[in-house]
Amino acid sequence: MTQALDHAAIVAAQNDNPKMRARDLAAKLGITEGELVAASCGETATRIDIDFARIFPSLEKVGEVMALTRNESAVHEKIGVYDKFIGGKHAAMMLGEKIDMRMFAARWAHGFAVETSDGDTIKRSLQFFDAHGDAVHKVHAREATDVALWDGLVADLAVEDQSAGIAVTAAPAPAVRNQVDTAELRDRWSRMTDTHQFVGLLKKLDVDRLAAIRAVGEDFTWQIDNSAVEAMLRLSAKEALPIMCFVGNHACIQIHSGPVGEIRMMGPWLNIMDADFHLHLRTDHIKEVWAVRKPTDNNGVAGHVTSLEAYGADGDLIIQFFGKRIEGQDERPLWRDIMESLPRVDGRRAA
Repeated sequence: MTQALDHAAIVAAQNDNPKMRARDLAAKLGITEGELVAASCGETATRIDIDFARIFPSLEKVGEVMALTRNESAVHEKIGVYDKFIGGKHAAMMLGEKIDMRMFAARWAHGFAVETSDGDTIKRSLQFFDAHGDAVHKVHAREATDVALWDGLVADLAVEDQSAGIAVTAAPAPAVRNQVDTAELRDRWSRMTDTHQFVGLLKKLDVDRLAAIRAVGEDFTWQIDNSAVEAMLRLSAKEALPIMCFVGNHACIQIHSGPVGEIRMMGPWLNIMDADFHLHLRTDHIKEVWAVRKPTDNNGVAGHVTSLEAYGADGDLIIQFFGKRIEGQDERPLWRDIMESLPRVDGRRAA
């Protein structure tokens, strides 16, 4: 549990630090970001119902917004319209041209519409948190957003209880699942016919993702230098090669599909600053980077798909990249060439 702070102390800290990012201020106060936002409920924040079937179809009507999903080490921002919502009992999807997401509703616990002022500018956002008070997804209004429809959506989603504060629970310690039956892992891995079968494989064997990647063998995975993330992005940008970039947390995964262009390093941060896609990646948080091959079956023709995956010191996946491809077709030869050219930790080129 986070330390107890009364409502007045939190609001005072917000007033004293108007330029500090909410996440950073919360950390400074020793509370979660969800608790910080909830402290202003009834003032600058409005508690809203989390009902995907009401939220996302209505968001499409407000027009252009920015979708933001992050974890501790990467922030993924897409500018566009929330269109092509597909609901589901356990998971929902946005399959729009710009905003592409996978959302797991059971892990979204608190929602707020937040409205603050910065001089003459009004900043509007929808912010969603899990039961531990950690942000799982945010939606930011932009200049092109239809403010009247946005305000109408907030009014429609507002719940009766607008009291300040939320109760949060401590996140459980992750289970350690590093025991790998290598022979069974290799057998099941080799028989995959679709990349989406990988999560089921891990569950079936009760093994962590990184433990499986380390154990399966270099014909399927090989460790590459941590500098390979930036190198891959710059090579892809140079060739205008469309790629896919996945950043997520346990409640939401957000995807960019397309080329990347403007790549900038600022201290440890690797940034992509394109017109409709922004990425902010803490490269100093990266502990291991792996190239991963998963077998596919494209209309009876065996192939494989290659991903670049970066992991933190805790073993969690930070970010994942693929070459953009058409479902049912093999990956682009140029993407495969780039991945196989990246420096391996053992100094050898991939087979």
